[in-house]
Amino acid sequence: MSAPGTSQQPRLAAVLREGERVTPLELFFDLVFVLALTQCTALMAATLSWEGLLKALLVLGVLWWAWTGYAWLTSVVDPEEGAVRIVMFAAMAALLVAALCVPGAFGGDAVLFVCAYGVVRAAHIGLFLLASREDEGLRSSVLGLAASTAIGVGLLLGAAFAATGLQIALWALALLLDMGGPFLFGAEGWKLVPGHFAERHGAIIIIALGESIVAIGAGASGGVGAGVVAAAVLGVVVAAAMWWLYFDVVAIVATRRLAKAEEGRERNEIARDSYSYLHFPMIAGIALVALGLKRTLGDVGTPLGLVSATAMLGGGAVYLLAHIAFRWRNVRSFNPHRSVAAAALMVLLAIDTELRPPALATLAIFAAMLSALIAYEALRFAGPRDRVRHELAREGAAS
Repeated sequence: MSAPGTSQQPRLAAVLREGERVTPLELFFDLVFVLALTQCTALMAATLSWEGLLKALLVLGVLWWAWTGYAWLTSVVDPEEGAVRIVMFAAMAALLVAALCVPGAFGGDAVLFVCAYGVVRAAHIGLFLLASREDEGLRSSVLGLAASTAIGVGLLLGAAFAATGLQIALWALALLLDMGGPFLFGAEGWKLVPGHFAERHGAIIIIALGESIVAIGAGASGGVGAGVVAAAVLGVVVAAAMWWLYFDVVAIVATRRLAKAEEGRERNEIARDSYSYLHFPMIAGIALVALGLKRTLGDVGTPLGLVSATAMLGGGAVYLLAHIAFRWRNVRSFNPHRSVAAAALMVLLAIDTELRPPALATLAIFAAMLSALIAYEALRFAGPRDRVRHELAREGAAS
């Protein structure tokens, strides 16, 4: 494998990553995922039903697994050197086509979606094979991933020609087998740069939260009155609260835990479980909340309805529960206050379904609950929070 600083590189070469910072090309790649996420929210809104939510989440899961594969890849190789840059551009084009096909992924665009998605995954596997030329452990892991990827893409292609019920089942099976592949064939051979890997996933959380802001703008299509202004402000409060809940302490602790883990199997399993797996329900929760915000801005005085209320409040609960699991996986510590908050959101959903208040009122209570959770944590754990945000953050920067 070629190393940085070599004067002559083979044309088909992959340069190992040295720095921990996310590169501009990676951020550029992530912008295409923004469209995919927006399309998933639009798919939910266009077919506002339980089936529509399920289909959109399955599409989001498939696209998430493609994205996280590239996060692993670019934590091994420098995406801006050698042949990797060109292949990354090609993968971006294919991902863009797949994103454009999301509204018809279970209909007329199903075959085109699978073909574009297959190109994204094939480029990923090809680059990993290139990077693993002289690393037998990594090569073995990549071949295992290639097998689970081929099965997943094959099932999705079969689903394109199936009836609706079987189609959903095949999508679920494809996602389960594809995501389960790295769990089944082990984590020993993978490699990653801890700081880069954590930062990349933090960036995708920000991108997803940005999409929720876009949903606010997309929902406000009937003029800007006092109700829309209030809903927009409350929507920003919700998005800011979700940002705070992740980045204030959680992201710092998780990054440090990943960096302190023993290189090899232990670190790889933490990265797989905490980031590749548990960040998906965070992203899904944000997408569901974005749907609720979009529906609220559409008519602030009308009740949300069961599906939309479940998306917004249930999405918030899913986001909090993912944080609880994330903390448990990293430090084996249970978070009771976020558990209470998640349960309270489900109680609010039951009350909202029964009383059917205006959407603006539901959003106001949701924003107040998240704000109260943040205030409680900031006051109750002021000392440990200050230590994490300053001492541990400085320690991580120094290392």
